[in-house]
Amino acid sequence: MIDDLRALAIFAKVAEAGSFSAAGRALRLSTSVVSHHVRALETRHGVTLLHRSTRALSLTSEGQSLLVSARRMVEAAEEGFDAIADISAEPAGALRLTAPAFLKNSPQEAAIWQFARRYPQVAVTLNSSDEQINLVAEGYDLAIRLGAMAGSTLRSRKIGTFERYLVAAPTYLETIEKPMIPQDLVRCDFVLLDMLPDKFVLTRGTEEVVVHPEQSRVLVNSISGARSAVLAGLGLQKLPLSEIGEDLAAGRLVRVLPEWSLPTLNIHAVWPASSRRSSLVKLLLDFILKAQTPA
Repeated sequence: MIDDLRALAIFAKVAEAGSFSAAGRALRLSTSVVSHHVRALETRHGVTLLHRSTRALSLTSEGQSLLVSARRMVEAAEEGFDAIADISAEPAGALRLTAPAFLKNSPQEAAIWQFARRYPQVAVTLNSSDEQINLVAEGYDLAIRLGAMAGSTLRSRKIGTFERYLVAAPTYLETIEKPMIPQDLVRCDFVLLDMLPDKFVLTRGTEEVVVHPEQSRVLVNSISGARSAVLAGLGLQKLPLSEIGEDLAAGRLVRVLPEWSLPTLNIHAVWPASSRRSSLVKLLLDFILKAQTPA
C-alpha cells in the first residue's frame, strides 16, 4: 500500500506535467525513478495507465479513472500539510520562485529576501530569467510576471506596478532627425525583444497612438541585452525604469518623446491552483504586499 501511495502521487504529477522528465524536475527525482514508479504501479495492478510515444504521453481510460482518485489523495495530503503549517509556531518548508531578471533590486525582490530573513526555516530558491517558465512542468511554486493574466489557468494576485520609458542613446539620436511626434518613430531603428510584441501604445492626456516599429536589425531575448544594445547606439526600446535609472541620470540614455507615456503595467504573482505549498505562498504574498505598504 505504501508503494502504491507514493506511485500514485508520482503518476498524478506525470499526468499534470505531461512528461516523465517534467514530473521529475517538479518532484526533484530522476526521470528513470519517475518512470520506474509508474511502471511498477501498472505492473502491480495489471493495467496500462499511459500511452507512451516519442512525442508525448496520454492517459488511457484506466489512467483517466485512476487520476481522479490520485488527485483527491494528493489534495487531501496537501490540505493536511497546510493545516499543520497554519498552526505551526514557525513556518517551515521550501519555496521555488521565478521572476524576471530585470526585477533585480525591485521592491518585490527586496521583500522576498526580507521574507527569507524573517523565516529562517523556509528555504527560498529564486530563479531570475526573462524567459517565461511553465510553473507546473518545472516545479515552481510561484512566479512574478508582468501584464494581464487573462486566460491563464494560474491563480494570480497583483503585487505592484511597473514603469517603462522609451529611450535611446544620444549617439544614436545624433545620427537621425529627432522624432517630434509618435508617427516619426517609423523611421527609427528599434532593438526588438523576442518575448514581447513589437507594437506598443503611447499616450498623452486623452490621446493614444499605436506604434508599429518598421526598422530593426537587432533582436535580443533579455531586457539586459536590450539595454546593452540601446546603450551601444543601435536603436530605441521601451525599458524598465528600474533597469535604466542610472543611465538616464548619467546621460548615457535619454527619453524619446518624453511628453508621451507608456501604459503602466501591473506586476502579478502567479501560482498553480494545486500548489503543494499554498500556505507558504499565501504567507509570502502577504509579506510582499505589507512590505510595500507605506507605514
